[in-house]
Formats: sequence, C-alpha cells, structure tokens
Amino acid sequence: MNAFQIFEGKPQVLGAVPFNDGVNFAVYSKNATKVVLDLFEAADSKQPYTSIEFDPVKNRTGNVWHIYVKGLKKGTLYLYRVDGPYNPPAGNRFNFNKYLLDPYAKALTPGSVFQSYNRQRELGLAGIENGKLSDLSNFPKCVVIEDIDFDWQGDKPLNIPIDKAVIYETHLKGFTASPTSGVEFPGTYKGFMEKIPYLKELGITSVEFLPVFEFDENENGNINPRTGECLKNYWGYSTIGFFAPKTSYSYDQTPGGSVREFKEMVRQLHKAGIEVILDVVYNHTAEGNEHGYTFSFRGFENSTYYMLLEGEKQYYHNFSGCGNTLNAAHPVTTRFILDSLRYWVSEMHVDGFRFDLAAALCRDQLSYMQGFPFLTNAIAEDPILNKTKIIAEPWDCGGGYLVGGFPGGRWSEWNDRFRNDIRRFVRGDEGVATAAATRIAGSSDTFNHSGRKPWASINFVTCHDGFTMNDLVSYNGKHNDENGEDNRDGTDDNNCYNHGFEGVTLNPRIENLRVKKIKNFMLCLMISQGVPMITAGDEFRRTQMGNNNAYCQDNELSWINWRCLDKNQEVFYFTKEIIRLRKEHPVFRRKDFFSAQKAEIEWYDSDSKNPDWSALGRFLAFRLVGACAPLENGQPDNDFYVAANMDIYDMTITLPNPPRGKSWYMVVDTSVAGELCIAEAGKEELLAEQKRYVIPSGSFIILMSK
Repeated sequence: MNAFQIFEGKPQVLGAVPFNDGVNFAVYSKNATKVVLDLFEAADSKQPYTSIEFDPVKNRTGNVWHIYVKGLKKGTLYLYRVDGPYNPPAGNRFNFNKYLLDPYAKALTPGSVFQSYNRQRELGLAGIENGKLSDLSNFPKCVVIEDIDFDWQGDKPLNIPIDKAVIYETHLKGFTASPTSGVEFPGTYKGFMEKIPYLKELGITSVEFLPVFEFDENENGNINPRTGECLKNYWGYSTIGFFAPKTSYSYDQTPGGSVREFKEMVRQLHKAGIEVILDVVYNHTAEGNEHGYTFSFRGFENSTYYMLLEGEKQYYHNFSGCGNTLNAAHPVTTRFILDSLRYWVSEMHVDGFRFDLAAALCRDQLSYMQGFPFLTNAIAEDPILNKTKIIAEPWDCGGGYLVGGFPGGRWSEWNDRFRNDIRRFVRGDEGVATAAATRIAGSSDTFNHSGRKPWASINFVTCHDGFTMNDLVSYNGKHNDENGEDNRDGTDDNNCYNHGFEGVTLNPRIENLRVKKIKNFMLCLMISQGVPMITAGDEFRRTQMGNNNAYCQDNELSWINWRCLDKNQEVFYFTKEIIRLRKEHPVFRRKDFFSAQKAEIEWYDSDSKNPDWSALGRFLAFRLVGACAPLENGQPDNDFYVAANMDIYDMTITLPNPPRGKSWYMVVDTSVAGELCIAEAGKEELLAEQKRYVIPSGSFIILMSK
C-alpha cells in the first residue's frame, strides 16, 4: 500500500489533481504549522492506512501547502489534518485532532459528518481520544477525480437566451423519489433522466435544481412530533462540498460515480434542449457558528473563509441565518467561489446558477453593504462564466434587500414584488390592479435603470420556499405541525385564500374556483415581461398539505406525487399550452422595456378608454402591439388583448377595435372548465361579438388579432 514516492508538488492548482503517475495535492492555509495528508483504503475505513506530513519548507509556497505523491491514482481516498494556533478570540481554530474535507474535493464517499460526531458524543468520554474521531467508517472521505475519459458526445452548455427561458424549479431527489414516479432509479440523477420526456412535453427550457452540491442531510436534529422520526436537511442549503455533486443522489455509489452520473444527466437534458441551472449556496457553510463542528474551512483558515466579529473573533457574522457567513470579500474566498463556478461550467457543463441569499456576497467584514462588490462583478465579467445565467436571490437574513439594485451588471434577480402583487391581485384584493399592471409590464419601476432589461426580473408566484400553488388557493394559514417547531417556522405573510374550506375538499364549487385561480397564476407568469419560473408539481396541483416550510421533510409530504398528474390533467394541459403560447409569441417576452414614446402597450378600463389608475378596482386590461415585437422571420407578431376581472361579480366590457382588416379570436378564458379554456395553436375561435365580452368573476381572457 505504501509503494509511492513523495515530491515537492506544485501550488498553482488547489485540490487533488492526478497527472503522470501520481496526484498533486494543494491546500491553502496561512497560519498552519503542520499539514498532514491521510490516505484511506476504503470508504468505510475506520482509520487511515498511512499519513504523509508536508515539509513546511519544501512543500510550501507562500500560503499554499503542496505535495506530489507518485504512485497514487484517481479514486484515491483522503482527508487532511492541520495544526496551528488554537485561539478563537484571535480568529484561529486549528485542531490537529480534526479530520478535514478538502474544500476543493471533486467528490465525497457516502457518509455523514454529523452522524459521526454525534455517535462519538453518544459514546461518552471513553470513546473520545482528545477530540479525535476514533471511528471514521461513516465519515465521508474525499475522492481524487479524473474524468477526462467521459464521453460528452460533443455536448456544450446550451446557454439559451434568458429572454426565451421558462425556468422549472425542482428538487432533484424529490422529483422521482416517490414510488408514484414509476421510474427505475428513484431519487437519483439517473432517475431524473427518466422524466426528461415529461419535461420536454411540458415545454420548459431550463431546470433549476435545489442544491446538489454535497451537503449533510443529518445536520437537522429536530424530531417529527407525529412520527417520532428524526427530520432531515432535505433542501440542502448547507454545503459541505462546493465542487462535489451529492453522492446520495447517485445510483452509482462507487467513488466518483456521482460525477459521472451527474454528467450523464446534464448530457441527456441538453440533448432534449433543456439547460441546467444550479441553486448554489456561497453565503455560508454547514460548519455553523462557534458551537458548530470543525470539518473543513474552519480547520484550514477560519479567519480567511469566514466573516468574524471585529474585536470578538470567536463569534461569526450570521447574515445567512445559519450560523456563519463566508467572507466573500477576501481574495482567497473570492478565488475559491470563482474556481467552483468555473469548474461546474467547464467540467460539468451547467448553464447557470441561482445564488441563495446573494446579498450576503456583497457584504464586507464590517457588516454593511460594500460600495464595491468585487465578487458579483467578477462573476458577471468572468471570461468562462460570461455566457452563463446568473440569478440572485437579492436579499439575506441580515436585513440586506437589493431587489432591483443587485450590483454586477448582467445579473437577473428573483422578484418577490411580482410574487406578492400578483398573489394579491388574483386573490381579489381591492386596489392592487396598478401594482399588478406594473409587474405584468416587467417591473420597470424596479429594474428599468442602468441599462438593465426586462429579463432582469425572474417572475414567480411560488418557489420551494413557501406554499405550493395548490396550497396557496387551499389554505388560509400555514400548517407546519410536523416540522418540530410548534408551527412557529415559515412565513405568515402568504397572501393566500382557501376559497371557503381549509385544505382538501370534495366540494365541486370550491374545487372549480381553485382550479381557475391556479390557471390565472400560470397565465400571469407566462404573459408577463421578464422570465417566468414555475415550481415543480404546480402544473398538476402538487400539495404539501399546507406546510409552507418543508425544508426538513424528506418524505412523501415533499416528494412529487405523480398521481396528481392523472388527477389534474386540466391544469397540466393549461400550463403546457400557456407555455407554448409564450414561446411562440415574442410579444410576451420583449427584449426591452416598453417605450413611453411608442404605442407598444395600451391600457384600458372596462369601456376601452384610458384607465383612471386610482379607480380600476379589481379590473385590468391591456393590448400588446405585435408589430413592436416581431417574430424571428421578421414578420410582426399578433396583437393580443388581455383582460382580468378579479371582482366577485361578472363584468361586461367593451373591447378595443382590432387592427384594420383583422378580428379578435379567443385564445384563453380561464372561466371555462376543462381543456376548452385555452385554444390550441391555429384553432383559436373567432368571436361572434367583436364589441363586447362578458368576463365572469375571477377570470382572465386573452384575445388574439388575426
């Protein structure tokens, strides 16, 4: 096992890089006094079979420790131990007894950091050797990866223009984990590939995965009060490996199998014309606050990687709400984040990223918003990342709120104002029509500055965090009773309405109302300027039974129930067709904001006159002028007239005149039951009455001129 030779190695590339007949290892640590590389025979090895100590003279250049081990190869399993000063008030937390994951590890073996340490704690002092784990059999090991022989078959990131994107947010495991999915490999990258034909039929362009960077689901210690079972970190917003795809999502559990299987999934999605966007968490790590475990960054250079309180460096800034905040403003951490992003684009072929709590990336060590957010500009202008989609969740848990003002040029942003205003309008709130009009027109009040375009706004009504769309119209309040937090968790500001009964009902009147409201939400998403994002399962009324914070529910409550697809074909068909309508007509996805100098959009009251914006109540109507958004062949698009009556009473309206020589054809009427509420392409119905239309209560219509 020890048939290898030791050489100085090179510092330029951090991580474990195989070349020639060995592996070069390089890690950053400014204040370490000793670095040891531990090698393991197998994933379940209790202890390393050998340890290699770095020479602080030969194996160090600046603050990078490096070594080349000839005789090792891809698949080698390793961890580090690092010694240095342990002085938390000064920001140093070195502990030579702690085994450390390489921050640049490309894959990890199955295991759990938290279970390993909790098991050690359960054993009591007799099982602890000076704080050192005596049994590493369940502790994940880093895997040396060399995957140059993977056959990409000519694949490259698709990089679909963002103004043409329709984003589909989903949990990779939860999409197929339920037995109702009918796939052969449930809950895995391989299983997700089995559902690609479904996604293609739906018509979305981009899948946005909740975190697939390696995380530890056993971090959560809460107990489900109903079942007594330990809850999980299901969503994965607590990363332990920023270069490693999550191993437990892979059917192939051999060392490095997750890398190959992830690549296969990306390749197959690209063949179907669907791009891959990853939800990434660079605002904090799973090491927690001063009471958390040391298993990676903290043990290499705590004061570099984390934002510490000035004068009290044993404590961490907590703008993430998860105990710590990565020090993104530090050049070493900036390089680390950029290296990670570049790796996922160049080696894993992903098309873009959604940055969780991205306002935290703009903070400096003094806890206020930086005037020069170097990292966000660097991401936007990086030559490797320059064509990728970059989407910010433009707030954090420390009060930072940057919607419409996220720095860095070409960023798009999650637009929570769209979510709130459209929810209130569709619910039927009084006096929201003006706000809804602003959102549908692209939120120019928020984004039309500094050369930004409508695609700066990512429009959504629901996302992973909150009610599903079905629950939004089925509950008046959250029901997070199984989260182990006495229903205190999750927001109370939902802008929801149960339509007369809390939860599941067989009442046909209530069910018809709920279906109509879901159609209204889907319609608003697809006709609004900006980029629409829908949440997986909303297209067939997935429910979480009123839980609006299912982060800890790795079970049927959160998993997609595919029986809902058969049960709710009407909503699925409507969603598929309204997506098709958006994709076929550029008038709904303009590249520029509406001009005040041109008649590109015309607003009306119920008499087709100029509206009094202070008196619209629950009515909204407008015409999109097709000549201002030509088709790809250069021909003008159709004109479209959209009207909404969110009142409790039916309304007779006057229609504007269609363009000369053309007539109005019915495309959508959400009051109509079944699939007849939306016309197939080319089968729009000529209106017998071209002057007036009766819009039933709580309904939208779309007319097309031709």
